[in-house]
Formats: sequence, structure tokens, C-alpha cells
Amino acid sequence: MTAAVPSVWGSTYLVTTELLPPGRPLLAATVRALPAGLALIAITRRLPRGDWWWRATVLGALNIGAFFALLFVAAYRLPGGVAATVGAVQPLIVAGFAALLLAQRLTLRVGLCALAGFAGVSLLVLRADAQVDTIGLTAALGGAISMALGVVLSKRWIPPAPVLASTGWQLVTGGLLLLPVTLLVEGAPPTHLTPRNTLGYAYLAVVGSAIAYTLWFRGIRLLAPIEVTFLGLLSPLVATALGWLILDQRLTPAQIAGAAIVLASVIIVQIRRSRPHSGATPTPVADGPPEPEPDHRQVPAGMT
Repeated sequence: MTAAVPSVWGSTYLVTTELLPPGRPLLAATVRALPAGLALIAITRRLPRGDWWWRATVLGALNIGAFFALLFVAAYRLPGGVAATVGAVQPLIVAGFAALLLAQRLTLRVGLCALAGFAGVSLLVLRADAQVDTIGLTAALGGAISMALGVVLSKRWIPPAPVLASTGWQLVTGGLLLLPVTLLVEGAPPTHLTPRNTLGYAYLAVVGSAIAYTLWFRGIRLLAPIEVTFLGLLSPLVATALGWLILDQRLTPAQIAGAAIVLASVIIVQIRRSRPHSGATPTPVADGPPEPEPDHRQVPAGMT
């Protein structure tokens, strides 16, 4: 289910270019975040409490607000292939933050898969004549760092609320951060929207945000951060596939090879190695000091 999320995000480029008004990417980002977040809060009727006011603000800024804004700068100043390739370094960044904040070491298997995924995305979307802009490159890298830190902190800070409610908190925070930037950079929203525009904005808000981010944050709760972030490599893969299927774009042998490499790296990371069988039931490892041995004379029959 988590893998479906970057697959949906891979359709964003197609929806934006075919259904939305041109030249309004920040408006699209704001419409994606704010209405969806308000709807989720209205459904769950849960607001943050205590420390979760500032934690939800930090997570919303990293996962939504700052990420969307930096993505907008990168998209305008870089070719799409360069931006996607820079974003493909995110698994390595997540591994670094996970080692620092979650004490999860980077294994050789994950490191090699991260390099392979980066190479696969490069073959898939990067062009030989691509022009590199320093500001755009910095924004693309900053967006990857922002979302990587957001993923790891979302794992470190598990909200004391259903995932639907905590997703709403982050979308509202990110949308409120994006709103003044959108008005300053792009001006007021257009007064007239065609049915195609309305359909595009509705798709981004309902499917691309409300549903997708709920599944994404649910996946972060259930999976390791590195497993989640590798699934993000599916986004440029799906975007390329949709361009081939719907926009009649041609695929080169190098792109097909890149797609195969990306899929292989994602699958290998998701496969968890089983521990050697010792003939005894494995004992779960706790985060804190070991519990003292129980006095079995005081344990009722049938309890272990």
C-alpha cells in the first residue's frame, strides 16, 4: 500500500501538464495540501496537544511546506531529469539521518542498492544535453534533505493520534506555510477554472494528498525509514511509464535498463533477511535496558 503512494505521485506531472492552468505550480501545491488537511481534521476532529503543536509544525514544514517550495524552485530552474536524479540520492540521506537519530546503521546491501537506484534513475530520466543551474541544483538537494529528515523524524516522533488526524495536521501546516509564498510569487488564484482544471485540482487534493499522504505516513509507522524512502524511486519510474503510455513518448534501451535497475534495488531493500533458526522462539529486542527475569512462581498458569 505504501508503494502505491509514489506511484500516484508519479502521475502528478501528467495531471499538472494536461489538466491544470500553466505556470501555477505553487498554487497546485497549496491546493494539494491545505484543503485536504482541513478535510481530514474535520473528519477526525482531533487537534494536536502539548508538544505536538510544534512537532506537527516541524513535520508539516519538512514533509509538505519546505519540500513543495524547494521542489517548485528546482522544477523551474532544472530539467525534469536533473531534478529527479538529484532527488534519487534521498535513500542515502535517509540512511544517514536514521543512523544519527534512530541508531540504525547503514548496511552494505542498502548502500549498494542506494547507489544502484541513483544510477537507475539517471539512466531513466537524465539527458546528455541537460543544463545544470546552481540555484536549482541546491533547491533540488534541499528538497531531498527536507523530505528525508521529515521521514526519519516521523518515525522517531510517533503521534498519539490516528494516522488520519496526524496527516491532517501536517497538510494544514504545510499548506499554511505555502499560502503566503504562493500569493507573493504567483499572485491571486485565477477567477475562472475550467472543468478540466477543477478535476485536476480535485485529483491532487483527494488522491495525491489526502489518500496518498495518509498511506505514506501509515507506511512510515509500520516500516523502516530506509524501506519507505526506497519506494520513492518508483515515482520517476511511473512518470516515465505514463509518458510512454499516454503521451506517446519513446523509451530508449538505456531507459528500460534504468527501470529494471530501479525495480531491482527497490525489491532487494524490501526483502528482510531471516535470522538463523536456533530452535527457540526469538526474544524481541526492546529499546531500553533489559527487563528483569520474571518470577515464574508468581505467574498464573497459561501466562508467559
